[in-house]
Amino acid sequence: MELSVIILAAGAGQRMAVNLPKVLHRLAGKTLLEWVVRRVEALQPAHIHVVYGHCGDQVRSELPCLDVNWVYQEQQLGTGHAVKQVVPHLKDNQLVLILFGDVPLISTDTLKALLRATPKNGVGLLVAEVDDPHGLGRIIRNQAGDILAIVEEKDATVEQRKINEIFTGIMAVPASKLSGWLERLKNDNAQEEFYLTDVPSMAIEEGYLVTRIPALCQEEIQGINTKVQLAHLERYYQQTLAETLMLQGVSILDPKRFDVRGEIKIGQDVVIDINSIFEGTVEIGNNCQIGPNCVLRDVTLEDGVVIKANSILEESVVEDNCVIGPFARLRPGTHLEKNARVGNFVEIKQSTIGVGSKVNHLSYIGDTQIGHEVNVGAGTITCNYDGVNKHTTIIENHSFIGSGTQLVAPVVIQEGATIGAGSTITKNAAPGQLTLSRAEQTTLPHWQRPSEGGE
Repeated sequence: MELSVIILAAGAGQRMAVNLPKVLHRLAGKTLLEWVVRRVEALQPAHIHVVYGHCGDQVRSELPCLDVNWVYQEQQLGTGHAVKQVVPHLKDNQLVLILFGDVPLISTDTLKALLRATPKNGVGLLVAEVDDPHGLGRIIRNQAGDILAIVEEKDATVEQRKINEIFTGIMAVPASKLSGWLERLKNDNAQEEFYLTDVPSMAIEEGYLVTRIPALCQEEIQGINTKVQLAHLERYYQQTLAETLMLQGVSILDPKRFDVRGEIKIGQDVVIDINSIFEGTVEIGNNCQIGPNCVLRDVTLEDGVVIKANSILEESVVEDNCVIGPFARLRPGTHLEKNARVGNFVEIKQSTIGVGSKVNHLSYIGDTQIGHEVNVGAGTITCNYDGVNKHTTIIENHSFIGSGTQLVAPVVIQEGATIGAGSTITKNAAPGQLTLSRAEQTTLPHWQRPSEGGE
């Protein structure tokens, strides 16, 4: 049977206490809705329908990357009403998986188990035993243990509220039956809404089976309604990921101070110190060391790279055995070739630093091509911007740039050239020669330093 997925994402999320739609809040760098879509994509459904409503234009514009069918719910009249909006897009030969856009960590394995257990023409429910069922729909059973109904808390009796088995909100239903059951829904309940949770009792009344599958853990079925719950799931996810990486051989010195906000791939014998953040897509080779308080965003590190404390790397490629930092910044478009060194308080942007070259102290290198075995002295600046256009500086192999130098682009420092400290270079420097530009040093013999209180 063909699979179709419905993700309910129309709620306002008022308990988040902010204007941002709830499903656009982020966990580990991805929106809650994207988490759910990526999980169900692994099931290879024929269609994924997302029901949106509150701030709908913002939700759609923020997530153009999602390959889904957007279905608008103009009025939020309950979960049953939300699913009903998708009925025109369903086919009778489909099994429909319904879940929520604010349950980001639902596992694909759990969903597969639910789909396998769903009987033909019947209903499959994902349930869980929880310590605190407050606010959740309770599973009502008969003495034989068979499911009879789901009762929302506001409609439950005092005795029913004592039940700890809850409905997670995730359900599988045959499309051929769903339309008729939705048409029969009524809103004569405490919230005056059309409850999707009334569907299982309808199926039972008509003689169809309703089965259940228990969730693997409470975190995978946790819906996000408050910032507190979001923070709890964030730490759970990061802790779980850290443990997985450590079991693969990564040394994470404090798993409680480790954050991945995207995708990460790590080789063997890697050490990661505290408070480092990995964003976007990060690949780390073997034998690397990441110091404390570093940020890596869309970065590739090859083998043997050392990143010292408080360094920031963005959209950069770092080859084998480079050393970076402390307090270094690699901006987008930076490429460090093998054995290059970038030291403290150095900023590099849209530049290549060649094999074995060094930019060790207090320098800015932008729009620059540096060759092999070049030494760039402290306080060097490539003046690449004229207020309108960016210009390129080329520093060829084996050149030496003295401290406190300004290289005014476009300019070429030819192979083996030496630039004297304190120079401002505006013309190409000859290969193998010393080039410098300095004003004559002058001493004024009768000059006196102003005294305090003087005119």
